Amino acid sequence: MTAQAGGMAESLSRFYSYLESERRYSPHTLSAYRRDIQVFLNYCDANGIKAWPDINEPSVRQFIAKQHHSGLSGRSLQRQLSAIRTLFNFLCRHQLASHNPAKDVPAPKAPKRLPNTLGVDQLDHLLSLPGKDALSCRDSAVMELLYGCGLRLSELTGLNLNDIDWQQQTLLVLGKGNKQRQTPFGGKAKKALKVWIKERAALVKADETALFISRNGNRISNSSIQQRLKKWALQQGLDSNVHPHMLRHSFASHLLESSSDLRAVQELLGHANLSTTQIYTHLDFQHLAGVYDKAHPRSRK
Repeated sequence: MTAQAGGMAESLSRFYSYLESERRYSPHTLSAYRRDIQVFLNYCDANGIKAWPDINEPSVRQFIAKQHHSGLSGRSLQRQLSAIRTLFNFLCRHQLASHNPAKDVPAPKAPKRLPNTLGVDQLDHLLSLPGKDALSCRDSAVMELLYGCGLRLSELTGLNLNDIDWQQQTLLVLGKGNKQRQTPFGGKAKKALKVWIKERAALVKADETALFISRNGNRISNSSIQQRLKKWALQQGLDSNVHPHMLRHSFASHLLESSSDLRAVQELLGHANLSTTQIYTHLDFQHLAGVYDKAHPRSRK
């Protein structure tokens, strides 16, 4: 776009390098920032705004209003505003802008969506895989860790063999923002891991350190695990929409139901803010409300 000519393009390049090298944003997050900022800059260009100093609060408000009228969700608008704010914070720090025009611009509130979870019986059924071949053993260990440790998919695929502490029965997990945490795993996960590691030896390529590998001997991809989980869910008679994050949600919900220790669940999930973990208290209340509706005589009336 013409608005990105010269200094704007150069400062944008510096901003994306900063997100990648200093903030350690993942390729997925970086791609989302690029996309959201490009949409905003295209809007600016179409409205004759050609330089950073020309972008003011009314122009940001008008952009958000236009996006809202086009049907964009509150969550997406919040994400776009966050990208613009982060960009201008960077520009202000480097004297490329005098103020942040998005600082006081509110986004429509996004409705809270409760995450989908599986019941304990459903998970027991899913985790009882019938196959005994190498890939079935791998998938069993994968699902035991996704549910047993509440791992994110990228945390699971990023695991290496030496991240397992067999004595302490913990994993060294690399989470969001390159933050490490120690996560305990249970007896069933330990047993499944031991079986998989024996099978792994026959598949692995030389010098491959990944704990979970594909049939080709290289580190397994996120998409492969998503496909395998969907396959097993269908085979075990569950909904086809089962995905890795659903096992993480189930881990958090079941743990909170049993312990009510929100801080502990926050630590185990690797959430930076307690508010992120608190959504599972809504799930827990929903469960209690359901029990009440079914059981209490006054409710049935």
